[in-house]
Amino acid sequence: MVYQHPAHRYANVSERARQPPALAISTVIFALRPDPETGRPALWLPLVRRIREPYRGLWALPGGPLGARESLQEAAAANLAQTTGLAPKYLEQLYAFGGTDRSPSPRVVSIVYWALVEPDEAALSREDGNVRWFPAERTGELAFDHNEIVAYALWRLRNRMEYGSIAYAFLGDTFTLAQLREVYEAVLGRELEPANFRRQLRAAPDIEATDEYLQGGRHRPPRLYRYTGATPQSPSATGTESSEP
Repeated sequence: MVYQHPAHRYANVSERARQPPALAISTVIFALRPDPETGRPALWLPLVRRIREPYRGLWALPGGPLGARESLQEAAAANLAQTTGLAPKYLEQLYAFGGTDRSPSPRVVSIVYWALVEPDEAALSREDGNVRWFPAERTGELAFDHNEIVAYALWRLRNRMEYGSIAYAFLGDTFTLAQLREVYEAVLGRELEPANFRRQLRAAPDIEATDEYLQGGRHRPPRLYRYTGATPQSPSATGTESSEP
């Protein structure tokens, strides 16, 4: 073992502290999956177990360093594909997290994206000993400041549900009004009165009834509807970043 004078060790720490922050990409992926206790749709997200320090063994959001020649959007999409096998249609820049104490030296600034995934997509995602889906509000202790990031993503999602078209990113091309109501209930965390919800949706200009019905149930098949408004797509996917708080 080579002896190192304490002054040299302190100098190395000081030099590292003066280095520019490293840049990383992390992604919060939301999908609806059945609650194991109630069977009703609930909000879930995949996490990746860390296999090295810091925080070895803890679960964390999918992420990785930003490549020198990657755009932010490309890096987020590539990381999702590598860790979960997902290629979601909805991928939006959420926020930048850069607290000075969020990571051991060296400092890391994370550009965080969020993705909304349809149930059929989520069912195809890769899951193994180091990649697992968790209820969005029951993740346990996560590495770094990822509990804070998940909480912020949930807050943003619930705010967007109140006025935007974002709910349709969780659904396929056609859906029943009951399925749409389940999306709102899962995200907002409360039950909605079915009759009032149907009245509000039928009065909405961007909902169109089709001539098709959902088959396979024991009762009268419900009518399928289609969303006809602007595609609920990320502003950043078209080259601009979201200006929302």
